[in-house]
Amino acid sequence: MNRARRVREKWFAAALLVFRLFLGGVFLYSGATKIIDPGGFALSVYHYQLLPDVLVNPMAIILPWVEVVCGAALILRWWVGGASLVVTGLLLVFLTALVITLVRGLDISCGCFSATGEGKISWWYLLRDFSLFAMGVLILLFHDRDTGGQPAQA
Repeated sequence: MNRARRVREKWFAAALLVFRLFLGGVFLYSGATKIIDPGGFALSVYHYQLLPDVLVNPMAIILPWVEVVCGAALILRWWVGGASLVVTGLLLVFLTALVITLVRGLDISCGCFSATGEGKISWWYLLRDFSLFAMGVLILLFHDRDTGGQPAQA
């Protein structure tokens, strides 16, 4: 293998490591803030007007724990393939919910990192979530190239 290719592969592995740790941190933090205030998060979910009322509270209780588990798995490099699949799927759902909400013209808070304290949903939120989704796809497809900070084996 030539030197240029090895350098590119090392940079790609380093980028995957950064993406995995960043995305894991985002999901760990996001889930933890929702666990602290399940009532506030349930209200955020309700404002999207996408779920039947009977599913709002279960979603507000279960989703944050899924986020925390997947975030921790990404950070700790446990079941990276499965965690990245779940995270990427969640981000696709979040993107869809944001698009629907923006198209419908609802003036609501995202509820992404807290039940209150965030600004109203905008196209910037869509760009942010799409960037996270792209990271998730890369991790999902190439997580076997992420050396976790360990030297790559020849």
